[in-house]
Amino acid sequence: MSRHAYQLGLTLAGLLVLVVLWQLGIWQLQQKLPLARLLAPVPALETLIELVTSGEILGDVAASLRRVLVSLSLALLAGIPVGLAVGFWRRFDSATSGAFQFLRMISPLSWMPIAIMIFGIGDQPVYFLLCMGAVWPIILNTAAGVRNLDPGWLMLAQSMSASRLEMLLRVVLPGILGSILTGTRLAIGMIWVLLVPCEMLGVTSGLGYFILDTRDRLAYSELMAVIVLIGILGYLLDSLARSLQRRWA
Repeated sequence: MSRHAYQLGLTLAGLLVLVVLWQLGIWQLQQKLPLARLLAPVPALETLIELVTSGEILGDVAASLRRVLVSLSLALLAGIPVGLAVGFWRRFDSATSGAFQFLRMISPLSWMPIAIMIFGIGDQPVYFLLCMGAVWPIILNTAAGVRNLDPGWLMLAQSMSASRLEMLLRVVLPGILGSILTGTRLAIGMIWVLLVPCEMLGVTSGLGYFILDTRDRLAYSELMAVIVLIGILGYLLDSLARSLQRRWA
């Protein structure tokens, strides 16, 4: 048996154990709450297949993935330059480290009222909140990558009369690509965790909105199906980020 097949088997075994524990928990819950049977694995998976094949949920999935892509792009545009500055200039690092640590420890969800007050209802506050959570791992990992660069690479580039732009594009960014991708993977995880509560801010599409809708309609099997779908999509996003990290790092 190949190593890949062995790892796949272990992954499937772990998922099977999770499903068994899920079903056991529902059986226990049914004793106090008969409607809990709608949250069991079989009804949830059947409902998920119906939602996907009918296309009912595909628009919400597309809206959520769009918000992930936009927020991640904004976080990269802001985080990589700041991370480069923190990694290269000690004075800038010393001047900003306290403020960055202070802001990083504030939950992005704490900014919800302020985001709504500034941006109103819609996608803008969602982008703001997701970026507030995603930018920090990008900054920190980019700065760590700069600090771990081999000084010999920079000295060699300087000896060949490379300009600052050439050093940045040909030496620094390729040298820290692995660190940037690590930060990106962490940022994707952060965005995906924050996405559902952020989509409860008044938007009219997305997986978070769909969860609120199922709650209002008392559609418990659809609620569980969406929770399963969120887990599946999050796993696929992390797998994609991990494969890119292995390929380009």
